[in-house]
Amino acid sequence: IHLATENEQYLSELSDQAGCFKETRTVEFIFLLSEKWHLDESARYQAVELLERFMIKQVEQICKTSRENVKSREQGQGSSWSSLKDQIYDTFVLRLVSCIQLASKLSLHYNIVNSDTALKFLQSLKYSYTKQELLESELAILKSLHFQINVSTPLAYVELLLEVLGHNGCLLPSKPLHEMCMQLLDFSYLTRDSIYDTLLKIAIENSTPSKLQVAKFLTVKEDFMLLAVGIISTSVFILNPGHWKQVVEHLNYITGITSQSILEFSYAVLKHIVGSTTP
Repeated sequence: IHLATENEQYLSELSDQAGCFKETRTVEFIFLLSEKWHLDESARYQAVELLERFMIKQVEQICKTSRENVKSREQGQGSSWSSLKDQIYDTFVLRLVSCIQLASKLSLHYNIVNSDTALKFLQSLKYSYTKQELLESELAILKSLHFQINVSTPLAYVELLLEVLGHNGCLLPSKPLHEMCMQLLDFSYLTRDSIYDTLLKIAIENSTPSKLQVAKFLTVKEDFMLLAVGIISTSVFILNPGHWKQVVEHLNYITGITSQSILEFSYAVLKHIVGSTTP
């Protein structure tokens, strides 16, 4: 109930720019770096969500500052939009690393990313940041997000729903199912735009959605509960197709998400795994 409430609140306050910083190359960068530093599974998803939320806040703040400084820029003062854009671009990798650091500290795992490790990596990319600048970057993220950084990730939704399914009597092999869910969750993050593009076209029964339809679909793309039930449904279909119908019914009962929506999400994921349009 707590997770469902949190999800509803997040969707009700959704920024128009939500998802802009979950581009495949960025997600892949975070995943590979988290793997390099042997981080807990939850840390990489937390880092993606932290970076996304921080960058949106930063862009919104810069746009606000830019509008406030229009008059002074016309008089030849203040920062131009291009220089503000450069500021975001130049610090992006630093912010990404800082988000991974913060996520590593949130995961309650023994292996956190300390300043020395982060600096060594940044220096390998020819950045010349100091330890002080690294600490200031972490603090900038914390302040921008008002220190509210312990956000639930889709992994929390997946694992809790698996627990409820087990409690409700769905006799499924827990370890293989959890491992499959992890792989599919990674896959869904890395092919996010393609999966949701397919899902949108299925939902509207049209291969050329309008801008308004794309905008309205944003809440679907950011719905962690839908993502979690879709990942579990697809995992069960791959591992135990005989139990799939029962699991979908259970997921519908637990979350209120319709069986049709769960089926459509699973189809979109499977389509991109198989690389075919065959049902």
